[in-house]
Amino acid sequence: MKGKLTYTGIRVKDLDASVKFYTTVLGMKEAGRSTIDTAKGTVVNLVSEDGGHPLELNHYEKGSPFDTKYDVGEGLDHLAFQVEDLDQALAEAKEAGYPLVKEMKTATSRWAYIQDPNGIWIELFA
Repeated sequence: MKGKLTYTGIRVKDLDASVKFYTTVLGMKEAGRSTIDTAKGTVVNLVSEDGGHPLELNHYEKGSPFDTKYDVGEGLDHLAFQVEDLDQALAEAKEAGYPLVKEMKTATSRWAYIQDPNGIWIELFA
């Protein structure tokens, strides 16, 4: 079987804080929002300004079978976002309350991590 990755869905603890983080800090736009009654949940679809790979935020109400103990990432390692200027992006993230967690370098590249409101590591690179 061949498959094409079409979007990434992540479970979030606080939907409003998560939408604010991805739209304000990372410049994504809300492309749609829906309620999934059978799951007792809300889905928010986000896209980058230039299109790219969509991100789906999934939030489940108390009483949902999917509202289980939240372990950071639950196997998700990180999400990566390309930015124009890494230093500027890190400064803006810090000002918004999301400071640098870890910076990495090789002889030819540099990238850094911040965390979203759910503790998920967000890689930023230029």
